[in-house]
Amino acid sequence: MKPILPIEKYFGTLELVFAFNGAMPTGVSVSETGRIFICFPKWGDDVKFTVAEIVGDKLQPYPNLETNIVNLENITNSFISVQSVVADGRGTLWVVDTAAPNFSEPIKGGAKLVAVDLKTNTIRRVYTFTEDVVLPTTYLNDVRFDFRIGNAGYAYITDSSSKGPGAIIVVDLENGNAFRRLNGANSTSPDPYMIPKVEGKVLMNRNKDGGTSPFRLASDGIAISPDGKVLFFCPLTSRHLFSISTEALRDRNIPDRDLHYHVKYWGEKGASDGMITDAKGAVYAGDYENNSIRKILPNATMVTIAHDPRILWPDTFSIGPDQYLYVIVNQLHRQARFHYGKDLRQKPYSLLRMKIDEFPAPTFP
Repeated sequence: MKPILPIEKYFGTLELVFAFNGAMPTGVSVSETGRIFICFPKWGDDVKFTVAEIVGDKLQPYPNLETNIVNLENITNSFISVQSVVADGRGTLWVVDTAAPNFSEPIKGGAKLVAVDLKTNTIRRVYTFTEDVVLPTTYLNDVRFDFRIGNAGYAYITDSSSKGPGAIIVVDLENGNAFRRLNGANSTSPDPYMIPKVEGKVLMNRNKDGGTSPFRLASDGIAISPDGKVLFFCPLTSRHLFSISTEALRDRNIPDRDLHYHVKYWGEKGASDGMITDAKGAVYAGDYENNSIRKILPNATMVTIAHDPRILWPDTFSIGPDQYLYVIVNQLHRQARFHYGKDLRQKPYSLLRMKIDEFPAPTFP
């Protein structure tokens, strides 16, 4: 009789919330009333609408289909390719439109941050960016908010460029003034020594013609402390966690060349895509190399709260009013661009959740 050999232990109770049999999702956000929003960037799949709401067992274009159809004559009020959606806990869904389908140069005037009123399901305001903020290499990724500062609050957006400098873009929501911070800094740049490995294999760009190149993406994951005073961030191709005072980020009297002195290093947390913070200050981050979800406590202690073979690239996180942690799992690493043009993804992609018994970090008093 052959012995039964030990196998890897998996843990963490995950529930399937929604299965996606169409385009690949990247973003999820759960509003204060429990509504669930999803986004689908245009990376090559047949994306019929780039922002959706889960209603029952179906996806509905949000706020409507018309807004999800690119209108070059009204580009500021139509969604081009949305990377992230974030409900702010006070009645607004914020939409980050890269305007960069297939990671192209952003369409001029199309990259934007859009505020959608969740009561009326209409666009309330659109923030566009000047050419010194959204560069030809920029890929707007994720956003966090603090409405306790200034007259209308501030937004912080990561630039996860693969070809240019990473950065954190600071936006004054009163007047729309925006500026880049930590532009090209080590903390917002890919780790040049990291060789990402997923499902036991090196992750790198592998083109149809046989050419290869390292996979490198800059600042991506972002989270904000419950009091709004600390911003956590990490490059996508890095295993390191950084933070900085939001006051220092907003203070333009601190030259960008000196801003790195205000960055705090938290150590390794695994390679992460999205991150989120709970009301007690813990940061939740994926580990896409190890099919895991980490929890980093305010004292820097790190625990793994889920390790499951179904966590095939944990992308974006959201914490709902039901005290569940929601996560998009989308097999990003199986895309054709990493496998000589062969798409290895297996549908469905999934939205999973696990009970954490914590509320999301507030964005307002």
